[in-house]
Amino acid sequence: MYAIIETGGKQYKVKAGDVITVEKLGADAGTSFTFDKVLSILDGENSVFGKPTVKGATVTAQVMGDGKAKKVIVYKYKAKKGFHKKKGHRQPFTQVKIEAVNA
Repeated sequence: MYAIIETGGKQYKVKAGDVITVEKLGADAGTSFTFDKVLSILDGENSVFGKPTVKGATVTAQVMGDGKAKKVIVYKYKAKKGFHKKKGHRQPFTQVKIEAVNA
């Protein structure tokens, strides 16, 4: 049994036991978090699709911790003008372990 959830503007296909990295949630490590935007639940023969979400369906997860992704370099340059600008960015994330898909 797996579900498709939405968080942070992205969609994830999850099942019990998966460890995923999502946009920063703001929850403390070791706490439980519930995703309520469940777009669909698929279980072999049975499939439930929401319009836009499945009513009453949730996915519970254990928050493992926060972190920052690898640095992305943003480099701007204009030819023949002597213009160079270099910036770096590290996107914060939260790592969670999926405990259960509740239909």
